Order: sequence, then structure tokens, then C-alpha cells
Amino acid sequence: MHLTGTHRFDASANEIWSKLMDIDTLARITPGVSKLEELGEDQYKAIAEVKMGPVSGSFTGNLNVQEKQEPKSFILNIKQNSKIGNVAADVKIELHPVSDRETELSFDGKANLSGLLARTGQRVLSGVANTLSKQFFQALEDELAGSAGTQG
Repeated sequence: MHLTGTHRFDASANEIWSKLMDIDTLARITPGVSKLEELGEDQYKAIAEVKMGPVSGSFTGNLNVQEKQEPKSFILNIKQNSKIGNVAADVKIELHPVSDRETELSFDGKANLSGLLARTGQRVLSGVANTLSKQFFQALEDELAGSAGTQG
């Protein structure tokens, strides 16, 4: 399954980068993730609860941050296992400054699914991927707005 999307933020690339590299923030903004535990530098154990259409499950696995080029890009390598199937994904995340206060974040990657997840159907999974992307972007927006002191 191909994963792709873009979103423009009212924040500098450095601000967004620091949010994405913070383990607590990353756990809060990543849809479905209930916990990230640091295993080593840029290596985490991830626990997630995900509902995909009629299928839901608890996933456990690893999330690794690779090929970091601060504050421009990195690759998220994800391997998750559950009773309903496994997910392996590599997603490249890029930050493109539009101006001093505006940055476009784009992601592009591929997820390989197995088990019941793979049999759920591309149409359902594509819709779920789009929903999860929107949730991620909105959560990152909220984090950036909160840290800018504009809320409250």
C-alpha cells in the first residue's frame, strides 16, 4: 500500500523537526500509538491500538528513525505485529521551508501488510491511511499551536 501526503504548517522547519524528534510529542501525535519506549538512539518500541474498518487490533513492534538530515528529512521504519496481521513500512518525511514561518511537510512511503489486514481490502485500507494522515497533521498542528503560546 502506497502512503503519501502533504500539509502546510505555520511554523519553521526547525520547530517542526524538534516536535517530530521528541519522543513524547511523537507518541501523542501518531494516531493509534499509546506508548513509545526508547530502546536506543532513534530506536523505539511502539505499542498501538488501531481500528481499520471492521478490523481492530493491538500492535507491538519497533519504530526507528533513520537517515536523519536535520531539519530536512528522515525515514520512519516501522515494523508492527498483531494477531490480525503484520505491518512493515518505510516512510520518508521531508520538510520544505516555504518561508521563515511556513513549512510544507510531505511524506511518501510503502506499507506491506500481511494476515487479516492484507485481506481487508485496499479500498478500506486506503481510506484508513488517509484518515490517519489527517489525524497526524491535525495533532501536529495542535502541538505547534500550543507551544507557540497562541492557545490559552
